[in-house]
Parts: sequence; structure tokens; C-alpha cells
Amino acid sequence: MYKMSKELYYEQKHISDIICDEEKAAAAEYSKGYMAFLDNGKTERECVSYAIELAKANGFVEYAPGMEVVPGAKFYRNNRDKALVLAVIGTEKLDRGCNIAGAHIDSPRLDLKQNPLYEDSEMALFKTHYYGGIKKYQWVTLPLALHGVVIKKDGTKVVINIGEDETDPVFVVTDLLPHLGADQNKKSLGEAFTGENLNILVGSTPVSGEGASRMKDLVLQMLNEKYGIVEEDFLSAEIEAVPAGKARYTGFDRSLITAYGHDDRSCSYAELKAIFDIDTPVKTAVCILSDKEEVGSDGVSGMQSADFEYFMEELCDAQGVKLRHCFANSFCLSADVCNAFDPNFPEVSEKRNNGKINYGIALMKYTGARGKSGSSDASPEIIAMLRRQFGEAEVVWQMAALGKVDQGGGGTIAKFMANRNIDTIDAGIPVLSMHAPFETVSVYDCYMTYKGVKAVYGIK
Repeated sequence: MYKMSKELYYEQKHISDIICDEEKAAAAEYSKGYMAFLDNGKTERECVSYAIELAKANGFVEYAPGMEVVPGAKFYRNNRDKALVLAVIGTEKLDRGCNIAGAHIDSPRLDLKQNPLYEDSEMALFKTHYYGGIKKYQWVTLPLALHGVVIKKDGTKVVINIGEDETDPVFVVTDLLPHLGADQNKKSLGEAFTGENLNILVGSTPVSGEGASRMKDLVLQMLNEKYGIVEEDFLSAEIEAVPAGKARYTGFDRSLITAYGHDDRSCSYAELKAIFDIDTPVKTAVCILSDKEEVGSDGVSGMQSADFEYFMEELCDAQGVKLRHCFANSFCLSADVCNAFDPNFPEVSEKRNNGKINYGIALMKYTGARGKSGSSDASPEIIAMLRRQFGEAEVVWQMAALGKVDQGGGGTIAKFMANRNIDTIDAGIPVLSMHAPFETVSVYDCYMTYKGVKAVYGIK
């Protein structure tokens, strides 16, 4: 007869049952830096600006063609203030490959249309166009802040940030009162709230005198007084409406963080912190903070752009190395979040294979949808390599999948990295309420993702 052997079983444990008090304290300290990153980076432009500020403080310099690419050199490449790549040059030449961690810094939001300001029924409003996959009903009756830039005709850049300071006003998309919502209640969520009706209330006081647009006039006068802009300047503006307020600890035990933009700034900060904290690696370490992932990674700042190749080819040329040889020997951790099992909605998850809060960084062999469409589907050799690497670095990790097979799915930048002939796998932080204005993650999972990325940078 066979005897039961514990060694034959795969058992997952809650992080708090595994790590020591010293690591728990380190995770708490890590969370403070992460929350500061969230509060200072509510748009991709703000993330890039803040990340460069941190990078310079950690010895990174902006790369320019002709610079010497030697072990220990720390470079960054700013792509149009919307995306960022950082690199620490390793002791081995780039033809031996590099270790890459790639995340994205764009998040779902409401963008102002190019001709946004109008007046209706003695109220001034902004027209919006939502960005990324959102549930529209979640964005109504929510305090919103306006972040972005206005580029005037003469090229002058005006930075907009209204709604974050306690003395600032906030803005809101209104909703129908329940007393008059009988017809609305008969509609599906998708029908009850349409993209064209996500109009932001921005004012209700008229200028003195007579006229057809007295509320609009007052808003324009106030914007002109504070920012020196006129209505035509909206045509060359990029202004985003995002949830107002700071990241907050959640729960009596402060074990969770609720904030806007965990997807995917939680992984972006893990990459940044990890690349700041490594010494000269054996293989060059590369940190990617990309844009446009939420809408397919297109455009000059998305991961399908050639800008990444431009930077890497410059580094390779400086060492007399061919870019294709570098990519063929490289590894990429596509650092993006996954859904966390939610006991309020168990029907969409397959519990044995879903990511869970407080069980560490989640490796995802594939993402995509249904029949693995849109996925790079990592090889078992890659997973085995990470098992060894994470084990040596004492990284708590788990395997995960994005819900039940036929329930839906989603994509990351993984397939675009794999298309470059780079071995790639998805890994990231399990998130509750993903793509909602406020998402929730575990402090411990964030810390373990940082440790996981740091371990990847140490792969030889």
C-alpha cells in the first residue's frame, strides 16, 4: 500500500505564515514609497516625471548617443514624457542578453475631448471620452481631479492639476436620483450609463450681465486668470479626469492599499525600486515603463513602438553588439497585475488556479482570452527557471490565471516582447476591483513583487 507523503503535495501558504517580522517591517516601509509614487503619478506624464526625479537621485543619467556603455553605468531614456526605459549595464556584454522587467503606467480614466467646454441648462460641463476598459457606472458621483498639460500655440506648456489639494475644488459626473430611476433600473449597466453621457460638471455661476453662455464664460475667465489659456488651447491639450484623493491603507490591520491606478503602477514601482536597489549586475538590467497598454500598446509611446529598439540598439552599438543577438539571449518579466479571487464574485474564477491576495507575486503562464488568444504562453523551461530563482531569493510566489476559461480574459505587453524573440512571462500583483476608480492590493504582495523583479535582475 502507498503511504501519504507530504513531500508529494503542492501547498500554498499565506505570506504572513512564512515571512519573519523583519520582512513584515520591510514590506510596510516599502508600501510608503509606493503610495508616494501613486500620489505623485496619477497620469503617465506624472509617473515619468516622478520616476526621472527618483532615477536621478539614484545616479541615473539621460542617455545620449556616444556615451560610454560600461559595467555599472546607469541610463534612462525618456520617450516623449509618456514612457521611460532605464538600464544598469552589466559586466557581461549585451550579446549575452539582458534581464528585462516591463510594466505600464497608463490607467483607465476619462479624457477631455478636444472641444470639451459647453453650457446646458445654466450649468457648465466638460465632454469626455473614456480611456481603457471601464465600467461606466463606477465613474459617476465620484470626486474627480483634472491632471494634464495644455500646449499653447507658441509651444508653451501649461501643467494642469486641480482637485488634489484640500483647498481645490473637485469635479463630478452626476447621476439620476433613485426616486426617478424606474426606467433607468430596467436597463442593463451598459445601457444605463453611456460614454457620451459621462459629462463632468465644472461650474454653475454666471458672469454678470447678459449673454447666451454666461456659465461657460465664467469658467473660461477663471482658467485664463489662473493658467493663461483660452478655449482654443483645449485643441492642443491632454487633460485627464482621475479620482481625487490619496492612496490609503485599507482594513483594521492596514494590510491592504486602496488607490487609483494599481493597474499597473504597482508593478511599475516594483521595477523602479528594484533597479535602484541592485548593484552592477552580471547581465544588463532593463526597466520599462510603457504607455498605451490599456488600449493595445499602439502609438509612439506604446510597447509596439520602435522606441524601445532605438534605445537598446544604441546600447548594443556602443558595445559592438547586434541587437538581434541581445534579444535572442534576453529574458523579460512582463510585470502586470492579475485579478485576485473575490469571495463576493466566486462564480467568475476557477479557485484552484486563480491568484489570491497575500500569496505573493503571481506568475501567469498565459493571459489572453478563451483559447489563449492574444497570449505569448510562456514555456515550462521559463517557469522552472523562475522557480529556482525565486526560491534562492526567498520570493513568495503563486501561479495564477485570469478567471474561468470562457469568462473573458485580457492582455498585457508580454506578446509584444515575445514577438521580439525575447523569452517572456507575465507576473504581477493580484488586484481586487481591477479597473475601478479605486483598486485594492496587498502590502505583502507588492513587496514580494519588488523582491521578484530584483531576483530577475540577478539572473545570470
